[in-house]
Amino acid sequence: MTDAVLARVYKQSDLDILAKEASIPIINGLSDLYHPIQILADYLTLQEHYGSLKGLTLSWIGDGNNILHSIMMSAAKFGMHLQVATPKGYEPDPSITKLAEQYAKENGTKLSLMNDPLEAARGGNALITDTWISMGQEEEKKKRLQAFQGYQVTMKTAKVAASDWTFLHCLPRKPEEVDDEVFYSPRSLVFPEAENRKWTI
Repeated sequence: MTDAVLARVYKQSDLDILAKEASIPIINGLSDLYHPIQILADYLTLQEHYGSLKGLTLSWIGDGNNILHSIMMSAAKFGMHLQVATPKGYEPDPSITKLAEQYAKENGTKLSLMNDPLEAARGGNALITDTWISMGQEEEKKKRLQAFQGYQVTMKTAKVAASDWTFLHCLPRKPEEVDDEVFYSPRSLVFPEAENRKWTI
């Protein structure tokens, strides 16, 4: 009865079943593993701002979640370097890391994974973060807030970034993830990024 389905699900496996059984295209609107439509909006925003994606360095500071996984699966293919800082125990999925390393090798880009937020921000064009507590993780809030101490994006973080740094966040944002000074600064692209979800979808 429809031409396509954009599905937001909890489990990636539900999408896989949908895609296998459907006779029409199934688009991942969000799953526990990936969030590709958000990343398309992010890349459109960066392309509008910088003129090109090739050669940019993305600095991810935060959780090893579905947003990061989608960046890891695509950044190298657009010629972008990726520097990732996650707290110990919150690293990206190992199988995705393995694939991302392969893509970086094939495309001649750099992929660095670490636990130091300032090191990940060093020389970064785009500083990117996301919620520390994703849907379904509410019970872990206290534990996560403790684990992510020192991961807030601030002007101190930006100081080590590239001189033309910008900031991205897929929203809704909480102050512990990024302070007001960065979030509302002219370098913050969060509102064009939010609008661009409309155009990428």
